[in-house]
Amino acid sequence: MGSGCCFRSTRGSKMVSSPVMTRMQTFLQKEMVREFLAELLSTYVMMIFGLGSVAHMVLGDQFGSFLGVNLGFGFGVTMGVHVGGNISGAHMNAALTFTNCALGRMSWKKFPVYVLGQFLGSFLAAATIYCLFYTAIIDYSGGYLTVTGPTATASIFATYLPDHMTLWRGFLDEVLVTGLLQLCLFAITDKGNNPALQGTQAVVIGILVVIIGVSLGMNTGYAINPSRDLPPRFFSFLAGWGTQVFRARDWWWVPVVAPPLGAYLGGIIYLVFIGSTAPREPQMLENSPVYEDRRIPVLPKTTSYPPMTSSLTPISVSPNSRPSVRPVPPLRDSIHLEQF
Repeated sequence: MGSGCCFRSTRGSKMVSSPVMTRMQTFLQKEMVREFLAELLSTYVMMIFGLGSVAHMVLGDQFGSFLGVNLGFGFGVTMGVHVGGNISGAHMNAALTFTNCALGRMSWKKFPVYVLGQFLGSFLAAATIYCLFYTAIIDYSGGYLTVTGPTATASIFATYLPDHMTLWRGFLDEVLVTGLLQLCLFAITDKGNNPALQGTQAVVIGILVVIIGVSLGMNTGYAINPSRDLPPRFFSFLAGWGTQVFRARDWWWVPVVAPPLGAYLGGIIYLVFIGSTAPREPQMLENSPVYEDRRIPVLPKTTSYPPMTSSLTPISVSPNSRPSVRPVPPLRDSIHLEQF
C-alpha cells in the first residue's frame, strides 16, 4: 500500500516536472537569455581571476605583485572570451558594449541585457572573493575595513585615485587607455586588415590587457571598464567599507563615464583612419595558387579550352559535326570569388 502510494507520487512528480523542465530549456535557449548568461559567466570568470590577483598583492607580500595583477586580469579576459565569446562576443565591459551599439554593430535593445549580465557577474565575483579571502582581510586590517591608510583593503574590489593624480588627469588617463583598448580590439578582429589568427583571438586580447596594465596601469589602476569597477565598489559598500568607497576623492564616477567615451573615440579613430582605408586584396579566381587552401568551390577542372581561345570566344562548328569542346557553364555557377 505504501509502496503503491510512493510509486504514484513519483510518477506524478515526473509528470509535473517534465513540462517545467521543457519550459525552462526553451527559455534558456532564447537568444537574449543565452547572451545574458554568457556575459554574466564570462565577466564572473574574468573578475574572479582579476580580483583574486589583486587580493594576493594587497594581502600577501610574498604571494602577489603588480605584474601578477596584470597577468590575472589579462588571462582572466582570455578565459572569459573562451566562456562566452561565441555566444555574446564576451564583451565583459559596458564601454565596449556601448561602443558596439553606438557604431551600429549591435542593437541598442541588447545594451541593457549585456550590461545587466556584466554587472551581476562582476558583483557575484566580488562577493566570492570576499568570502574566499575574508579571514585574510580581517587579519590584515585588524578587523577595520578601511578605504585609505596603510591597511586599506577596499582597493581589492575597485580602483582608487593615487595621491599624485588629480581627478581630471585621471579622467583623461581613463579616456586614453580605454581608447587604445578599443582601437586595438578592432584591429585584432578586423578581417579586412591584419587580424589575429583564427583560434588565437582570446590569447591576443588577453596579452593586450597585460600590455595596457604593465605600461599604463600605474596612474589610475586602469579601470577601463564600468562593469569591472562599479559593481564591486557597490559590493564593498554593502560589505562594511561604507560610503567612503564613493566619497574618496570623488573618483567613483570616472570609471563609469570615462571608459565609454574613450572606447567610442578609439573605435571612431580606427574606423576613420584604418578601417575604411585598409587595403583589400583584389578579387581573384579561387583556383589561383594563392587561394589553394580556401575550401570554396572553384572552376571545374574538367573544363578545357582550345589553344589561343578565351572561355568567352565563340567556337565555330560545321552543321554535321559535333563540337570538340564542351560548352562552358555560366561563370556564376562555377566560379566563386573571394567575398570582402
